Amino acid sequence: MGDHEARGDDFEKKAEKKLSGWGIFGSKYEDAAELFDKAANSFKLAKNWSRAAQVYIKIANCHMKGDSKHEAASAYVEAANCYKKFSPQEAAQALNQAVDLFLEIGRLNMAARYCKDIGEIYQQEQDLEKASDYLEKAADLFDSEGQSSQSNGIKQKVAEIAAQLEQYQKANEIFEAIARQSINNNLLKYSVRGILLNAGICQLCRGDDVAITNSMERYQDIDPTFSGTREYKLLSDLAAAMEEGDVAKFTDAIKEFDSMTRLDPWKTTLLLRAKNELKKKEDDEDDLT
Repeated sequence: MGDHEARGDDFEKKAEKKLSGWGIFGSKYEDAAELFDKAANSFKLAKNWSRAAQVYIKIANCHMKGDSKHEAASAYVEAANCYKKFSPQEAAQALNQAVDLFLEIGRLNMAARYCKDIGEIYQQEQDLEKASDYLEKAADLFDSEGQSSQSNGIKQKVAEIAAQLEQYQKANEIFEAIARQSINNNLLKYSVRGILLNAGICQLCRGDDVAITNSMERYQDIDPTFSGTREYKLLSDLAAAMEEGDVAKFTDAIKEFDSMTRLDPWKTTLLLRAKNELKKKEDDEDDLT
C-alpha cells in the first residue's frame, strides 16, 4: 500500500510541475491529465479513495482547460465512484457536474444514466425529495431518447417515493400513466396488474371511499382483464372493508393475498398506513357510541 501511495504522490507532483511550467497550451493540460491519471490509479490501488477522488477532480479541470468536455465529464464520474466509498453527498455533487457537461455536449443518454445514479444515492441517504427530483429528470431524459422501458422503471420509483412522502394522488397518477403506456406493449402488459395494484394501494391510503370506487372502474378501463386477477380481488376486498370500517376484514384480505404472493416492503408499509387510518376511524366511532 505504501509503495502505491508513494508512486501516487510522485505522479501528482510531476503533474503539478507540468501545469506550472511552460508548454504548448493544449498539450500542457493533456500531459498533466495523463500524469494525474497515473496518480489516481496509484491512490486507488492504495485504497486511498479521498486522494484518488481529489486527483480525478484535477483531471476534470485539466480537460476543461483543454475544452475536452466529454473527458472532463468522465473524470467527474471517476471521482464520484471514489467518493461513493466514503461520502455519498460528494459523489452526488461530482455526478451532478458530469450530468451538466453531458447535457451541454448533447449526450442525453449519459446524462439520464447519471441523473438516475444521483437519485438512487439520495434515496439511500433518505433525502427523498431530492431523490425524486433527479429520478424525474432521468425519466424525462430517457423519454426524450425514446427509451420508454427505462423511463417507466424510473417513473415507478418516483411514484413509490411520492407515496412514501404521502403524495398519494401524484403517485396514483404516475402509476396509472405507466399502466396505460404498458398495456399495449407485449413485453410490458403482464406487469400492468401489479402497477394498478400499487395505484389502488395509494388510493386506499387517501381513505376516500368514492375515489377508490372510481379508481377501480378506471383500472378496469385500462386493462379489461384486471377484474379477473387476484390483485383486483385484493383491492376490492380492502375497499369493501374500508367502506364497512372493518379492520379485521381488511387484515384478513391482506393475509390471504400475502400467503400466495409475498407483498414487498413498500406495499406492506402503505397497507399498514391505510389499516392504521381505518383503525383510527373505528376507534373514533367507538368513542362516539
